Amino acid sequence: MSGLVHSINISSGGVPKRTVDSAKIGKKGVEGDFNRFRDGQGGDLDRAVCIFSLERIEELKSEGHPIEVGSTGENLTIRGVEWDSLVEGARLEIGDVVLELSEPCAPCSKIGESFIDRRFGRVDHVQEFGWSRWLARVVREGTVSIGDSVNIVIT
Repeated sequence: MSGLVHSINISSGGVPKRTVDSAKIGKKGVEGDFNRFRDGQGGDLDRAVCIFSLERIEELKSEGHPIEVGSTGENLTIRGVEWDSLVEGARLEIGDVVLELSEPCAPCSKIGESFIDRRFGRVDHVQEFGWSRWLARVVREGTVSIGDSVNIVIT
């Protein structure tokens, strides 16, 4: 399965994240992006990068949600991937970067403005299977750019 990088999103804190053309991705995540999980004491490297689907964003918009690319805190927005087929342990090869999905990303109130009546549970993996963002650890560091191909290997 393959797709493309639609956007790369970073923020010095909070949402929405702004889009950049390219970024280095290291073990602690996307350069220039603050993440309380990995930047705190010790850091959680399993949550280095947050990924979401452009198609899911577009579907949510068609339901009337005021969601935009980067408004739910994702670092990479990708398109062309069968989102509900993703599983923990799947690897995403993006240029010279390799990411491994570690867990669905639990939604929180900080992304509430992206949803009608702040119903951010709309992207909760348990409540709405196949609609969550995904968290990933960095297996191989490198640089990603908008338009890079995304090859997904599910083992």
